[in-house]
Amino acid sequence: MTTIAYFYDPEVGNFHYGPGHPMKPHRISLTHSLVLRYGLHKKMKLYRPYQATERDMCRFHSDDYIQFLSSVTPQNVQNFTKYLSLYNVGEDCPVFDGMFDFCKMYTGASLEGAAKLNSNQCDIAINWSGGLHHAKKYEASGFCYVNDIVIAILELLKYHPRVLYIDIDIHHGDGVQEAFYLTDRVMTVSFHKYGQYFFPGTGDMYEVGAESGRYYSVNVPLLTGIDDTNYLQVFKPIISSVMEFYRPTVVVLQCGADSLGSDRLGCFNLSIKGHGECVEYVKSFNLPLLVLGGGGYTKRNVARCWTYETAVVLGEQISNEIPYNEYLEYFGPDFLLHPEIFTKQENLNTRQYLDNIKSSVMENLKMLTAAPSVQMQDIPSDLLSLENTEEPDPDVRNSTDDLDKRIEPNNEFYDGDKDNDKENDGYLDV
Repeated sequence: MTTIAYFYDPEVGNFHYGPGHPMKPHRISLTHSLVLRYGLHKKMKLYRPYQATERDMCRFHSDDYIQFLSSVTPQNVQNFTKYLSLYNVGEDCPVFDGMFDFCKMYTGASLEGAAKLNSNQCDIAINWSGGLHHAKKYEASGFCYVNDIVIAILELLKYHPRVLYIDIDIHHGDGVQEAFYLTDRVMTVSFHKYGQYFFPGTGDMYEVGAESGRYYSVNVPLLTGIDDTNYLQVFKPIISSVMEFYRPTVVVLQCGADSLGSDRLGCFNLSIKGHGECVEYVKSFNLPLLVLGGGGYTKRNVARCWTYETAVVLGEQISNEIPYNEYLEYFGPDFLLHPEIFTKQENLNTRQYLDNIKSSVMENLKMLTAAPSVQMQDIPSDLLSLENTEEPDPDVRNSTDDLDKRIEPNNEFYDGDKDNDKENDGYLDV
């Protein structure tokens, strides 16, 4: 029996990057609403996530940068003018209300997911609010401020000799690759659009890692318009070879939904089923798995995709008809989980181009000597701060912590088909 932990903070969808900005945290609320309406939450352990501290973030990021993020607000931003360009905060990565709280939520959820995998409390952990793969050690980038993926991987490395990171966002996972470019303890594998000045401009096939990490960075640069068939023809054999050569002990999968057809910022033609097939394939290796969100800028399709992928992880079949929910109007006019993709881009990925990429990647994988091992050493202390050691406030009744510890018995609410009082004429069915 696979145990699945799902992390969701009810506040995470309420943040707003600003008018006209394509990144909309509200997509997490849409996703969660569908997960509930499809009844998928009953098959998982739901957690309100831990909120990451500045100390957690400084495991990867510089102290000065995190100090800046925790201090700057829209109200005092004029006091920080000289730092905005230094830390690449401004246009793509604006200062918005609650920005640092947002970072604490999505980072804490990924970190707690990693900690639960380490302690065998779950087999798969899901955090759709995470996966912000562009953030660098010293700066924000591409709508990402804190790199929750790197921080979660550092936690996994306490217990796992080899971590595999797979990225199916349309953009190159540059922040994660850069963080682990010199080590063989983490292999990064990114499938992304490359060329024509597409953001972030990195991810060439010849970026393979350096020093101890040589050949442990795998990049699969793809062209505009790739469809399910072509994508899976490349994805499955490469992941299969990576598993064979690297033999990871845990996998982190970034499921950016901007690689779907008709994404506001994307130019691929993947369907939700095709995107989900990648998740299913990675899951089939039966390794501990941390599943994260990422890009995705057509909100309704992001919610469809991540809901479907939650079902895939659970091994559940769900209806193509979207159940009634508070955001139903977003999913019109068809109200289907798998709508037709109409704005198809021309597929520029020729058979020859894809075969060349595949063979180059396979050649590089053969350069790996063997799965690297790690010398025996003391395991660093666990995330002590996950345990809340503060005394509860005696003046507050029903604090959030108290409410979270309360578990409803299974018979508390009846939500079967006949969920209607008096529908059996007042006779008790005993």
